[in-house]
Amino acid sequence: MPMLLLAGPAAEPWTVTDLKSFLRVEHDADDAVIASLLTAARGQIEAATGRMLLAQRWRLVRDAWPREGRIVLRGGPLRSLIAVRSYGAAHDVDPAGFVLDLAGGVIASPPWALPEPGRPVAGIELDLELGYGTAPDDVPAPLRHAVRLLAAQWFDNRGGTADAGAAVLPGGVAAMIAGYRAVAL
Repeated sequence: MPMLLLAGPAAEPWTVTDLKSFLRVEHDADDAVIASLLTAARGQIEAATGRMLLAQRWRLVRDAWPREGRIVLRGGPLRSLIAVRSYGAAHDVDPAGFVLDLAGGVIASPPWALPEPGRPVAGIELDLELGYGTAPDDVPAPLRHAVRLLAAQWFDNRGGTADAGAAVLPGGVAAMIAGYRAVAL
């Protein structure tokens, strides 16, 4: 079930000005670096938790509909189902015909109501909006703070050592996001 990013968030969990204040940076020379670290830190927290922090549009591609008519998302939180396409179907699929369990990240429809795709690979596309909300304050405080701490860590250690693992989160950040990690079974 590949997921393709269609449109990233319109904002970051923190502004460059907010992060500069946290870092105690009083000049503008590092604004571009701080902005890129902020974006990278958000991406790292999203990757580590499997949750999109701010509203983003994604496309879920499947070969066929599940037999039970339920699609359980790996990413989240689910905000809305925007469009549904079944290639080769005689008619468009109306997103209103699906039941969304926003809390559980489940998209459901009676299996008999779903048109079979006309091609064996990537025959179905669902366009989704994922994320906690559109404003930085919609993001749970621990996740927001984890982004800020991770960006600060990277800013303070820009020279880094060659043996520092890029995928390893600092202990405080890892503990902060632990309760938000999506569990894969």
